[in-house]
Amino acid sequence: MRTSEKPAANAAAGLSGPASRKLPVPPRERKPALAALAVLLILGGALATTLLVLRSGDRISAIRVTQQIGAGQKFTQQAIEEVKIADTGVEFVSWSQRAQVLESFATVTLLPGTLLTNQMGVRASSELGPGKATVGLALKPGQMPAGVQEGDRVQVIFVPSRSSQGESRVLAARALVFAVGDRSRTGNSGQITVVVDSAAAPEIVASASSGEIAVAELPGER
Repeated sequence: MRTSEKPAANAAAGLSGPASRKLPVPPRERKPALAALAVLLILGGALATTLLVLRSGDRISAIRVTQQIGAGQKFTQQAIEEVKIADTGVEFVSWSQRAQVLESFATVTLLPGTLLTNQMGVRASSELGPGKATVGLALKPGQMPAGVQEGDRVQVIFVPSRSSQGESRVLAARALVFAVGDRSRTGNSGQITVVVDSAAAPEIVASASSGEIAVAELPGER
């Protein structure tokens, strides 16, 4: 006697149960304004990058200071050089204008590496104008500190010798060092030229001739 197995009634209806039903998916909301803004930002960034690359390739000629130039000192050929720099929009003095620069004077003390602008030079020097005089000083070791150079500010001091009468006193409170001689062999001594008031020049010259002059550097007065 055969027994037949009947398939379960729910087997055929397995895909129709509530567990197989999918939840409705809401339609994606489109935001054209945000998409347009994203495109603009991308294009703007690309344009800015392109401009920076193009600008970095623009090189202009400028003048760079190679030696310290004191306020009131005249520019010299040895104290300047040509450099090529990126065009940043700052109006630096072009190398083609070096002839005019060599006929002008520094308005402030310029340190090596400075790029010249028009405000850094003038046609007439306030240090070498009326009422001023240049005085040469031949100094011995101990009468001048090491490292004094053109453009520095110094005090010119009267230092009486043992045979002289009087006390030490300042003859020029803020003299400009106009030129410095070669001290490679003499150390802290040698020839320097300073700019002083013309009224004080005779006494400074007389004291210098007798070896009763010393100078003190004023690094904060540059």
